[in-house]
Amino acid sequence: MSDRLDGTVALVTGASSGIGEATAVALADQGAAVALVARRAERLEELAGKIRDDGGTALVLAGDVTVERQAREVVERTVTELGRLDTLINNAGVMLLGPVVGAPVEEWQRMVEVNVLGLLYCAHAALPHLLSAADDDPRHVADLVNISSVAGRVARSGSAVYNATKHGVGAFSEGLRQEVTGRHVRVSLVEPGATDTELSGHNRPEVLEGIKKRFSGVERMRAEDIADAIGYVVTRPRHVAVNEMLIRPTEQTN
Repeated sequence: MSDRLDGTVALVTGASSGIGEATAVALADQGAAVALVARRAERLEELAGKIRDDGGTALVLAGDVTVERQAREVVERTVTELGRLDTLINNAGVMLLGPVVGAPVEEWQRMVEVNVLGLLYCAHAALPHLLSAADDDPRHVADLVNISSVAGRVARSGSAVYNATKHGVGAFSEGLRQEVTGRHVRVSLVEPGATDTELSGHNRPEVLEGIKKRFSGVERMRAEDIADAIGYVVTRPRHVAVNEMLIRPTEQTN
């Protein structure tokens, strides 16, 4: 990484496990004060303790970003308690797969709420602060990173609604990028392939079995691999923007 994040503040949603947890650690290691957002407060406290033990600054903000009021509150508390907001990592997400025919509609609702609405609420609340940070020391640039998926590029039978939410994230990211990039707010889309996290664990048993079969011969990436990529994105010099990054395990074909 070429440019440390000393003197900046990052907010990471979905920080209680997986990619969010690893990213919070990576950004703290680069000098950012980190606001940790998720519903599981006890997991956030554990993570905050680790970051503080390593000399970093961490703020625990338990909340549900699918509730607009709470999404706005975590952003405002970050700015109030840590002084500013330079980086937003929209990582909170849920993946509930299965056929469209006969699907539990509540699974679709949950994915739309978390993957789309939660991301939009956080982005809307954060943008004024990111624009302000981009005009200020120490870096004169700010970053909004949306975590999507390979599913945001390739539609597959059995994941139609998940595909729809992640394609939506991609479209939103590109439209917003064009709107604010001239003001030095960089909007980046990171699209991981198969990664060893808790993401797939919320699926129905028959769906889990299909996921295991599909990736049985693939060495999955680790959360730290994606965190490393996110760290690369947000530490580029001011004149460099990484707009999109697709990351797959070497053995994953699609």
